Amino acid sequence: MKKSILIFGILLTSQWISAQCEVWEGTPRKDELENYHVIYRQAIKAEDMQTALENWEKVFPAAPNADGRRDIQYFDGVELLKYKMNNTSDEAEKKAIVTRILGLYDQMAACYQNGSLTAKCDDNVNCLNKYLGYIYGRKAYEMFYFLNSPYVPTMQAIKEAIKFAGINNEYVIFDPAARITVYQFQNKVMTKEEVVEIYKQLNEIADHNILNHPTLSEYYQQAKENMNATFRAVEEDVFDYEFFKEKFLPEYEEASDNPDVLKKIILVLKQKNCPADDPFLMLVESKWEKYAKEYNSKVQAEFEATNPAVAAKRLYDEGKYNEAIDKYYDAMEKETDNEKKASYLFSIASIQFRKLSAYSTARATAKDALKYRPNWGRPYMLIGDMYGKTARNCGDDWNQRLAIIAAIDMYSKARSLDSEVAGEANDRISSYSKSLPDGEIGFMMKKKEGDIETVGCWIGETVRVRFK
Repeated sequence: MKKSILIFGILLTSQWISAQCEVWEGTPRKDELENYHVIYRQAIKAEDMQTALENWEKVFPAAPNADGRRDIQYFDGVELLKYKMNNTSDEAEKKAIVTRILGLYDQMAACYQNGSLTAKCDDNVNCLNKYLGYIYGRKAYEMFYFLNSPYVPTMQAIKEAIKFAGINNEYVIFDPAARITVYQFQNKVMTKEEVVEIYKQLNEIADHNILNHPTLSEYYQQAKENMNATFRAVEEDVFDYEFFKEKFLPEYEEASDNPDVLKKIILVLKQKNCPADDPFLMLVESKWEKYAKEYNSKVQAEFEATNPAVAAKRLYDEGKYNEAIDKYYDAMEKETDNEKKASYLFSIASIQFRKLSAYSTARATAKDALKYRPNWGRPYMLIGDMYGKTARNCGDDWNQRLAIIAAIDMYSKARSLDSEVAGEANDRISSYSKSLPDGEIGFMMKKKEGDIETVGCWIGETVRVRFK
């Protein structure tokens, strides 16, 4: 009887989600609902979250899909409900809000799947799956970091993200996936084979994006390193060289004359401490020797001659950061596409900031990138990261807090210009907002909300004072 009730409940939920994909187009309330939408969006920009929440509640239940060409009301709803949750002490209400936030993600996914929302994908199945993966990845991120959801449903959301988007997933799922996997393996909830599978999937996603997305490559690289550091807690039990020998043997038998395959096998086995006198490793190395020097030198030299950006990436990987910068400038001089020029300048700025700590130079380079791609949010994100990283070294506590405001201003600028970085910008703004100046300290210093202040140290930005 209980099982029948449960199945019936699931069916009702499914039917409810299918029905909640309305738009305001063609309804008698179109103008009214559009007006509520505009009001709440403007309120968010003004950081008046209570007004935004009140007006979102008026439009979303009636037209969650807005005009049918955007999903912004779902993502806005998540942020507004998180605001509401942070401003209540009622545990029952918090629990209900959590359920509602998760429901927004499920509802949005359902509306994409039934074709009610098509703006992002235009009926292209691969694009649709990619975006569904994005939705489930963001859902998992919220579940893990903000909603304190149980591990089992959080892991299920991650698996849904991987199932739909594959290698096109965001790096935000790496840390939750690794932590949950390690925990479940250590507590005998997940098998060794399952750990290996999720490890392979996540690293495939990371490697693909490190190679194919230069503007995000460093973020994927860092996320990959952090993720694999988490996996090290179980690698002795899960990832031994014997496993990799068994894994690579069929691939070797099929492509024993492919130098790329040989190189990969040698690299991985040595990383896993395979003995030098292991018969399989010795066999592969003997095959590789005849290719290595001549093949690598010839191919690399030819390729880098016509692709200085590739040479720049190699030099970067070798820790030769100044040489890498020179190559990126070479690539820029040979390039005619403004977006690629902007991308090369962004890479240079990232190196100057993250590897050389040349903050003023990095900021100037990031601004140069904007000359070629004015509405790109990524350079502003980088400048915000610079301000956030150096805030603690920016004079007294008051100046440090002003530096945080400057960082938040950069993230807000990025978000306003570029929807592709809006999610990251929101996350950073949420995190740094906890470090805004304290109102009481501001009062003691005779500072009030809205005062114009200049940030000290190298930053030198003019900011408008605001408090926690």
